[in-house]
Amino acid sequence: MASKKPPYPMFDADNHLYETEDALTKFLPEKYQGAIKYVQVDGRTKIAIRGQISEYIPNPTFEVVARPGAMEDYFKNGNPEGKSKREIFGESMKSIPAFRDPAARLELMDELAIERTLMFPTLASLVEERMRDDPELIHAVVHALNEWLHETWSFNYQDRIFTVPVISLPIVEKAIEELEWCVERGAKAILVRPAPVPGYRGSRSFALPEFDPFWKRVVELDVLVTMHSSDSGYARHAAEWEGNDNEMLPFVTNTFRMVNEWRPVQDAVASWVCHGALFRYPELKIAVIENGASWLPSLLQTLSDVYKKAPEGFGMQDPVEAIKRSVHVSPFWEEDFAALTELIGADRVLFGSDYPHPEGLAEPVTYISHIQNLSPEDQAKVMGGNLARLLNV
Repeated sequence: MASKKPPYPMFDADNHLYETEDALTKFLPEKYQGAIKYVQVDGRTKIAIRGQISEYIPNPTFEVVARPGAMEDYFKNGNPEGKSKREIFGESMKSIPAFRDPAARLELMDELAIERTLMFPTLASLVEERMRDDPELIHAVVHALNEWLHETWSFNYQDRIFTVPVISLPIVEKAIEELEWCVERGAKAILVRPAPVPGYRGSRSFALPEFDPFWKRVVELDVLVTMHSSDSGYARHAAEWEGNDNEMLPFVTNTFRMVNEWRPVQDAVASWVCHGALFRYPELKIAVIENGASWLPSLLQTLSDVYKKAPEGFGMQDPVEAIKRSVHVSPFWEEDFAALTELIGADRVLFGSDYPHPEGLAEPVTYISHIQNLSPEDQAKVMGGNLARLLNV
């Protein structure tokens, strides 16, 4: 059924497409063919990265998916009965054309009253972590995915769907090449994983000076940097506590990992100032997507305390003010909007529905009901005005 028309245009900061099986391989150079395969395990299709089967996304074909908003009650009321994730997801559904095709998605967006949206890939979230010891392969697979995204969705579909290509940073020159390739084809935002950058000599922060040529080019091209929830590799740290080497499994209950769920994004945002990139490039525009906002108050408080004790470590520049200037946050619908807007200002808050993922909203327009304590002017900013400004549309 059509959603009620909102009082202002909705520009959703967090929509997703579901990739087809050839998304990572169709444009992959021949020398890397075989790095990604789909295999049958007990009658079910799984994805194998360099011969290692991954359960990170249980059904990587996305032929059958959880229903949009299947977890709304879970996030509203918790899980007093201790249901499994499978029980919480409920009955699945077959993927519909709108999950795979931009023309069909526009029709669905009209029904959902979404005027415009950022469109994120789904399968892409598992790529970098499983190839972290092979930077060349990472860049090849990322480019192959971006070619598929451009061919299938384009990076700007009728000025309404802005598909977000992935940029990986292990080899700076290749990252700049990829950035320019995507922007030349219409990309207005890029997706950078909130995690240390893998490399030949180990991992390191994306905000260190060695990456300055890339961020300089991002500023010159006036591109929005999004940091969307992904596999940031922290399962390796949790495994050291738990005595195993299991990969991150989003659909399996693990209380220890739930306690530390937002540590990756907290570290990523801290890195922007602790390693100085936001001071060297204050014009950077960053949007933190599908990570909520519960981690932000404690991070800002900690940074304020560290700055008080060691201002020289930040070049005598306030890290809290730098984050409030450059970082935009998309809170979950169940969070405290009044407290967040008071903390960072309504100009830095973005509406994101996570549609059609089960963790998101079945009806994105219902997000409005959770921000009624904001002024109509601030509501309009959160629901679309801020993102339109960031993308210059």
